[in-house]
Amino acid sequence: MATTQRVLPDLNTLDSDGLRTLVIEQHVQLVSHESEIENLKLLILKFKRMQFGPSSERLARHIDQLELRLEDLETNRAGRPVPSVLQSVTLRKPARRPLPADLPRETETLQPKDNACPDCGGTLGRLGEDVSEMLEYVPGRFKVIRTVRPKLSCTRCDRIVQEPAPHRPIDRGLAGPGLLAHVLVAKYSDHLPLYRQSEIYEREGVELDRSTLAGWVGGVSRTLEPLVDAARRYVLEADKLHGDDIPVPVLAPGNGKTKTGRLWTYVRDDRPAGSTESPAVWFAYSPDRKSEHPAHHLATFCGTLQADGYAGFNRLYEKGSIVEAACWAHVRRKFHDLYEAHASPIAKEALERIAALYGIEKEIRGRPPDERQHSRNTRARPLLESLHAWFKASLSKLSRKSDVTLAIHYALGRWTQLLRYCDDGRLEIDNNAAERALRAVALGRKNYLFAGSDVGGERAAAIYSLVGSAKLNGIDPEAYLSHVLARIADSGRRSILPKPDKTTPSVVSATNSCGHHRAPTTWISSRSIRYSQDAYFFSFNPSMNPSGVLYRETMDDCHGFLLSMKTVRQSGT
Repeated sequence: MATTQRVLPDLNTLDSDGLRTLVIEQHVQLVSHESEIENLKLLILKFKRMQFGPSSERLARHIDQLELRLEDLETNRAGRPVPSVLQSVTLRKPARRPLPADLPRETETLQPKDNACPDCGGTLGRLGEDVSEMLEYVPGRFKVIRTVRPKLSCTRCDRIVQEPAPHRPIDRGLAGPGLLAHVLVAKYSDHLPLYRQSEIYEREGVELDRSTLAGWVGGVSRTLEPLVDAARRYVLEADKLHGDDIPVPVLAPGNGKTKTGRLWTYVRDDRPAGSTESPAVWFAYSPDRKSEHPAHHLATFCGTLQADGYAGFNRLYEKGSIVEAACWAHVRRKFHDLYEAHASPIAKEALERIAALYGIEKEIRGRPPDERQHSRNTRARPLLESLHAWFKASLSKLSRKSDVTLAIHYALGRWTQLLRYCDDGRLEIDNNAAERALRAVALGRKNYLFAGSDVGGERAAAIYSLVGSAKLNGIDPEAYLSHVLARIADSGRRSILPKPDKTTPSVVSATNSCGHHRAPTTWISSRSIRYSQDAYFFSFNPSMNPSGVLYRETMDDCHGFLLSMKTVRQSGT
């Protein structure tokens, strides 16, 4: 869209009325641009939320066009000189966040050129200082670790003595742990396909073709398989899970066309109910959406599954070992879309009533389960009973085929499951934990149009599990994977989980809600762990966090694994 560039008149020739008129015109134009920017941001946010589900290429192009228009507006706003007469006009600007304290800082001190007062020649004394900061970027650098192993020979018996070559995360691999972690996180967290990474590395002077990077990804995935399996077992030990799935386009073998696979996510996160247990997520891939897949994934799980209304989950609930808890966010979303489209008064009232339920949840987040259950029964349940009666009464005023009627029937058809969160303080009001875990997958689909095969989907699920678990615990995924791979290389073996240390404090056995045995657990300080040479680490480097790290060791009859995702104060509590 072409714009006409107006020439600023000579301000010295304008009288007071002319200056006032000019200021008003400029202010109106600035406010109009600000309003357009805010509207574009809202539209982009809405369209991106829509893209987390099935979306068309037309929608993607629309978002790109809006992004470009927004970029032009904000660039023009930043690059447009502000006339001095308008500098007193206050424009609303985004709040600037302070720069992270842990970033390295270079201090440049600008001393006055003169040692004496330029006016009178008197001696200058220190009064204070002004400090400002500017964020700069230095591109990442490669380095080569050169390992020299001298050979020594005995002067008496000709015996040759030499240290063995150090182990590497990938046998005979060129890449170190840090580079391997960077490639994985760039692909699965930052959504950079390998061919784009290859181009970036070439600009930095290192030629790494895509086939080489693909070999590294495959090798690291095999190395990390026992760790992913440990995360799976830990997630499925929970008494409550969040579950969801998302479609992913996968290249069908032979014909070059794509088919639709599925990525399933299962999240263990009880922090909203005051739990101190580490959250974790496990992803699984399947070539289709048949009900047999979640049945296989959750074959050993016993407890409550918070999920959407996918009919394939019904097979799980029939056995009785898994209880369904429905999602209020799905109910709310249906009324929200109706209100946005038609400004329906019934949809508006439904949103207000549901918002009151979420208001209660906000107040009790992080409280113990019994306190949450009490608050819900005394405060939320009366609101729910009123909402149920209002839904029933509203149906008599609506057409049977109206969209609002369908939204009400969706809620009433799952009413028992929607009320279940009131009966158990550990449950959540919605399934947003699973939807947040899938967000990385939804964003990545924009950059990889398909997975190369079913094996590629399984590999993606494995890495998403580790990256997602690290993010849930506030750990940098790249630093975490780098440390894990370095520890695996140091151990010299990659087929193992650590055997219980005899010096480990005694542990307490536990059972889940169905009476099945759960692996006993204990919390021990990172400094007290005696690592065996074949240890497999689900951990990150304690030196990265001066306050220390708390490791969780889970043991069964044969072996154990270390699950670190917990930080503690320097006092050791």
